[in-house]
Amino acid sequence: MPDYFFDTSAVAKHYHAETGTPKVDALLADASSSHTISRLSVVELHSVFAKKVRTGQLTRTAFENLTRRFRSDVRAKRLRVVRLTVAHFSAAVDLIRRVGLVQNLRTLDALQLAVALDLNDPGRPVTFVCADAALCTIAAAEGLTVINPEVP
Repeated sequence: MPDYFFDTSAVAKHYHAETGTPKVDALLADASSSHTISRLSVVELHSVFAKKVRTGQLTRTAFENLTRRFRSDVRAKRLRVVRLTVAHFSAAVDLIRRVGLVQNLRTLDALQLAVALDLNDPGRPVTFVCADAALCTIAAAEGLTVINPEVP
């Protein structure tokens, strides 16, 4: 049973069709897998869709429908939401101090990566699903198996 941790850049593709949507949908369709997001993604996903309304890619009605569908998936536990802890914030600071000096590791990306690394267990590894190429590179360097749904 594979375990997947979805960054917001990837999970958003399940709710709004774009490059990489078929790959994300296929991962989420696997009922034998676990599908996890951080509490941060709940906020970020709403922000992603709000931006799509501001830029004319979505209507307000579509925004409401997508966010309702997302909340339904969370309630039904199709997506498991993990909370951010003090340890995650500390790990994110450590990542930025170590990696951010030479690579563009943004604050929220560092937090997402810290959660994924915390969930990664040698006996039960987590695959990091992310559509941000730079973050994928950093995650792989940190030892995570990575899937970028935008890459064939």
